[in-house]
Parts: sequence; C-alpha cells; structure tokens
Amino acid sequence: MLTYDQFFPFLGTVILLTLSPGPDNMLVLSLGMAKGRLRGMAFGLGCALGTLSHTLLAVIGVSALIAASPLAFTALKVCGGLYLAWLGVGALRSRGAGKVGQAEGVTESPRALMMKGAIAAAINPKVALFFLSFLPQFVVASHGHVTLQTALLGLTFAVQAAVLFGLLGYFSGSVGAWLNRKPKAGVWLDRAAGVVFIGLGLRLIIAR
Repeated sequence: MLTYDQFFPFLGTVILLTLSPGPDNMLVLSLGMAKGRLRGMAFGLGCALGTLSHTLLAVIGVSALIAASPLAFTALKVCGGLYLAWLGVGALRSRGAGKVGQAEGVTESPRALMMKGAIAAAINPKVALFFLSFLPQFVVASHGHVTLQTALLGLTFAVQAAVLFGLLGYFSGSVGAWLNRKPKAGVWLDRAAGVVFIGLGLRLIIAR
C-alpha cells in the first residue's frame, strides 16, 4: 500500500497538473460553455478513463524493470527526472492556453464524447511517456509490492482527474468566463506546475 509520504505529495502534484491549462481541460470548459455541462463532464470523464490504459502499461513496464535489474529501474527514474525537468522548463516558458473557445460544430452525444475523450487519452503517446516517467518517481521499491504501488498511483490519477474534470464541466460557464477575464491565472498555474516538475526532476537526479 501507499504511505502518506507517497500519497499526499503525489496527489497534490497531479491536482496541480490537472488544473494547469492544457488541451483536455480547455476542451472540457469549451464544451461545457457551448454545448452544456453534461457534454463537458462526459468528455472529461472519458479523458480520465483513458489514462487507465497508460497505468496498465506503466505497471507492466516498471514491474519488468524491477524484476530484471534494480539498476535499470534507477536509470528509468533518472531519465524520468530529466523528462520532468524538461516539462517544467516548458511550463515556465508557457504563455498560457489563451481564451476558452466555444467548441464550434460539436454535435456528438455525451456518450460519444466520453468515448472520444477516452480514446484520445489512450492513444496519445505524450501521455504514455509522461506516465512511464512520472509514476515511478513515487514508487518506493524497498516497500515491496511495486505493481500494486504503481497501480494505486495510476488509479489515484484517474480518480482525481475524473473529479476535477467533472467539476470543470459542471461549472464550465463561470470558470471559463473567469479564465477569459483573467488570462494571467492560467499562466501562473503553468508557472507553479513548472516549479514542481523541475523540483521533482532535480531531486531525483541529485539523489541518485
């Protein structure tokens, strides 16, 4: 099982990541504003469910590395640390996601949008690379049950994403309007996420 020292830092980090302006949450807001909160919530739920496929791949990959070589697992964590630091630099340089659009031309049903979100997240290679780099940073091999640790971390990511995307979809009108009035809010969320990712990456690189 996960310890408090693993779970709460992980949860805080992924909440910040989920709230940082990006294609998924901006589309959730746009759909909610233009086509109704139900469609925005459905698409967000699909995006969250789609991440479970990447959790499965991470579970298989991390478990195989642990079984093959602890050195290989350490190498994965160091490479992941470098990748996270690179993502952090990109977030610090970001100018934000711009204004929330109006999702013109969307006619799909909520069910179709949920499937669309799930497929989009499942086949996105950037999401796969992120999971393979990010989840192992919070796995403590000495605690044992590496497969279970990785699976619980991935499930935690999916659950919090479903909750936050659902709230974004439900309150899309007010949240979208607020972001459009205060574009710098998105920039500062990106800055905060950038600092966190660089800190995580450097800590792992230096510690190992």
